[in-house]
Amino acid sequence: MSILIRSTDAEVLEASGVTLLADTPATNGHLTSHRSIFKPGKEGAPPHLHQEASELFFVLAGSLRVLTGDDLITLDQGDFLVVPPNTPHAFEAAGTPEAEVLFVLTHAKPRFDYYRLLEGVYRGETDPAVLATTSDLYDNHYVDSPTWTNR
Repeated sequence: MSILIRSTDAEVLEASGVTLLADTPATNGHLTSHRSIFKPGKEGAPPHLHQEASELFFVLAGSLRVLTGDDLITLDQGDFLVVPPNTPHAFEAAGTPEAEVLFVLTHAKPRFDYYRLLEGVYRGETDPAVLATTSDLYDNHYVDSPTWTNR
């Protein structure tokens, strides 16, 4: 069965700049997808990895600085990247325009509630320490990265 999410029907999380598109329950476990807009200099995610999921990045506009393993790269509009499971990665806007990115995670656990939890953190309504307690639930495991720290 096809899945169509009209832009007017997608859930938008204003504080975090995330638009929820399709989650694993709607895709029979195949994928979860969202779009994010990052203000200049805004960190999108600190270093983390997914034990089960591959994460695909497609830059719709602007540029995105990405840590993948121990490498720092810059993705520009039209660039596509796949980060395999168990690979540390992080990302943030690069340059002065906003970065707009389509994300797709395959073989992923349901993630929309994770993004809603992050929205609470962005709004100051949720203690960021709560995120660390959800690593297994959302397959989002935070890691240390000297490369990212020293960027």
